[in-house]
Amino acid sequence: MQPPPALPASATLFEPLTLRSVTLRNRIVLSPMAQYSAEDGSAGDWHFVHYGSRAVGGAGALLVEVTAVSPEGRISPGDLGLWRDEQVEPLARIAAQVAGHGAVPGVQIGHAGRKACVARPWEGGGAVPLDRGGWTPLGPGTESFGPNLHAPRALTEDDLAGVIAAFRAAAVRAHRAGFRLLEIHAAHGYLIHQFLSPLVNRRADRWGGPFENRARLALEVTRAVRAAWPAELPLWVRVSATDWAEGGWDVEEAVRLAARLREEGVDLVDTSSGGAVAHQQVSAGPGFQVPFAVRLRREAGVRTGAVGLITEPAQAEAILRAGQADVVLLGRAMLRDPYWPLRAAAALGVGGPWPAQYLRGKPGNG
Repeated sequence: MQPPPALPASATLFEPLTLRSVTLRNRIVLSPMAQYSAEDGSAGDWHFVHYGSRAVGGAGALLVEVTAVSPEGRISPGDLGLWRDEQVEPLARIAAQVAGHGAVPGVQIGHAGRKACVARPWEGGGAVPLDRGGWTPLGPGTESFGPNLHAPRALTEDDLAGVIAAFRAAAVRAHRAGFRLLEIHAAHGYLIHQFLSPLVNRRADRWGGPFENRARLALEVTRAVRAAWPAELPLWVRVSATDWAEGGWDVEEAVRLAARLREEGVDLVDTSSGGAVAHQQVSAGPGFQVPFAVRLRREAGVRTGAVGLITEPAQAEAILRAGQADVVLLGRAMLRDPYWPLRAAAALGVGGPWPAQYLRGKPGNG
């Protein structure tokens, strides 16, 4: 299905963005949000409808939820995966549909580390018992994220080589599935962030201690993925800019990491925060993470994405017009309204990518 031609836009939010050989029709990106609805790691009808409706809704790009690079890297038994070839075809169906509606299909790949093996949120979110399909998580050490969660097994050198190889293999499968944008999940207290955070990573080997050691996994995964992911396609990394806890990972270290990621061929840093420790104290409010995106963009010289309580078109437009970020990623706002980009275009008085089938519902058409 060919999308209808977009009308000329004057709002920054609706300016196209070209990264390598890929052009986003606007600066609105669906943030990766786990649906916890996969069967043995494979996508189903829920995912097809969920992502298809948001592509129809006019987003520039869609990031499919965090997709595990290995079975033990799932957050929950309902997570998507790309650890085996059979998982490619269902995701290819989604990628083709998204592209057919004019959006760039993307996927986020990750490993949950010590935060793995929990029940789906609406089932309580506690540890899945080992005798009911659960598994032992992996992490930098043996400390669990919380008192009611499984204690992880500390990763060995061989394990870490396997993790890096799993990210590389998942990137190859993502390309085979037809995705044109890939994001590595290095935020929210999942495995790569666990190694970055001094509050979690207490290792005394070459993977722990000073910044260079704690950043080693993030950089080696990025290097392996960039080598496997086609050079003409963009690579993003999602980072947490702060742990929101004393003595933890902070924005100064995030700036250092972002600069190194840029050197490794990363095209944009998706800037979030938190998730490493349960005792974090988050100062949340509208656009509360935008200042982190500003600092990484300015000080690391890398494109950034702003995410977190961005809900209104004028707010998103102001962020981009001020040069605070290069794209905005919307999560809950697009769960509530799959057609947020079309509403934003009307609110900002520009031409949005309305599907021909929906033109009768466009404001001003009766």
